[in-house]
Amino acid sequence: MQAAVTVTPAQIPELLLGLATVRPVFLWGAPGIGKSSLVRRFADSLGLECVSLLGTQLAPEDLIGVPQIRDGRSVFCPPEAIARDEPYCLFLDELNAASPDVQKAFYSLILDRRIGSYELPAGSIVIGAGNRATDNALARPIASALVNRLTHVHLQASAEDWLVWAGEHGIHPWVTDYLTDRPDHLWSQPPKTEEPFSTPRSWHMLSDALHSFGPGIDENTLKVVVHGTLTPAHAVSFCGYAKIVRHTFGIEAILKGDASWPSRLEDRDLLYYLAEAFRGRLVKELPRQKEHVSPSLRQTVYRSKSLLVQLAEISVEVAQTVIADDVDGQPVLPPWFLVEAARDMPRLVEARR
Repeated sequence: MQAAVTVTPAQIPELLLGLATVRPVFLWGAPGIGKSSLVRRFADSLGLECVSLLGTQLAPEDLIGVPQIRDGRSVFCPPEAIARDEPYCLFLDELNAASPDVQKAFYSLILDRRIGSYELPAGSIVIGAGNRATDNALARPIASALVNRLTHVHLQASAEDWLVWAGEHGIHPWVTDYLTDRPDHLWSQPPKTEEPFSTPRSWHMLSDALHSFGPGIDENTLKVVVHGTLTPAHAVSFCGYAKIVRHTFGIEAILKGDASWPSRLEDRDLLYYLAEAFRGRLVKELPRQKEHVSPSLRQTVYRSKSLLVQLAEISVEVAQTVIADDVDGQPVLPPWFLVEAARDMPRLVEARR
């Protein structure tokens, strides 16, 4: 299902308060962005126990129950997890990954709030969640009859929301500081190949590992852990950041001329990170129009072009990342600066093409 309108995690509690208390809701979102934890926290805020059913691990009889004979008639007895006397939050996780027969078994529970003769206690709420087919996750088409029984909400990851949460839950400072500088690295599109990719969940996993190993974690172990949890490009960048944290080697020192670009092959991850930081600084400081460049800023432009030349002498590939277009093929740096870069560094700009 495609998202026409998306919401951030911070918007979810109020939205669910108005929707889920009157009608069943389905949360769509990529893996690892916190759908399950959001539902559990919402249930807690209402004082309701959250009962989770995982669609991929259910059979129809797990919902409908098994028959018993009473007074010569068969009666289906729903499972204890569902048949409760007190109101609760029924969370149907990975609902769209369930088999068609299991999805059908949910129809009456979702629409009529009942299975057989059992009816959900007054005050109970029903919330479903699942990944999208475009996320390369296990997902089956949902029949129109079930689609029409739910209000659909599309969740997107928000670095701002997650960093607020992280600050309240002891997330490792390396992770929070890094994502404060690179919020675009919080989440990446799930790959089509079997490899790690960055999500709020994977950053949380990395934080747990960093806490577990402690400040004495060696460089090789750090690389194993980081590359085992994050998107490869993000992992390289984070390892470079970790070197800066440990050795107080930052972009400020390079911009001021107090340090030079690291040139050792084993410091290539650090070089990539510094190049990204340099690119971010240029995006922030350079105006879109050349006539808005002040005399003092002109010195920054000269220095920046000189640093690009020095960076290209170490690695054209890394230098090219500084002036590269965005994912949509649109220039990120001001066109006038790219023109000057083409004049001063034709080899670098030719590599960009």
